[in-house]
Amino acid sequence: MKKLLSLAAAAALLSASALAAPPKDIVDTAAAAGTFKSLAAALQAAGLVETLRGSGPYTVFAPTDEAFAKIPKADLDALLRDVPKLKTVLMYHVFVGNASSADLRQLKDLSMAQGGRLKIDKSNGLTVDGAKIVAPDVAASNGVIHVIDTVLMPK
Repeated sequence: MKKLLSLAAAAALLSASALAAPPKDIVDTAAAAGTFKSLAAALQAAGLVETLRGSGPYTVFAPTDEAFAKIPKADLDALLRDVPKLKTVLMYHVFVGNASSADLRQLKDLSMAQGGRLKIDKSNGLTVDGAKIVAPDVAASNGVIHVIDTVLMPK
């Protein structure tokens, strides 16, 4: 129950911040939510912060801190030290272009910036590679964020 509440809180905060002021870029929008510290640290370690502050548009499937917590600590630490692999994993969360949840519902998969294809499933809510989209369509000045409950790992 606590997990659902914190995901709901993240979604509410993102939605409230989007309504309160003009949208910030993807990085600043995620940072303002306060539930993406692990993602922010990973983006920093991979040198991708400035990329996602670019003009875009980008669609980012943003795993929460709880999603990162599902990864065993030793595995996560190793990933954070392996910059090329970390970049590959993070860019698997990025689609170059705008893809709203309505768009995703029309697709079977999506070509990601890393080069892989993200499988989209609509049979039990909206999921991407098995990760549930818990807060869709969070507006940013350079794209859109879909909050997900699992870190995506490229095949």
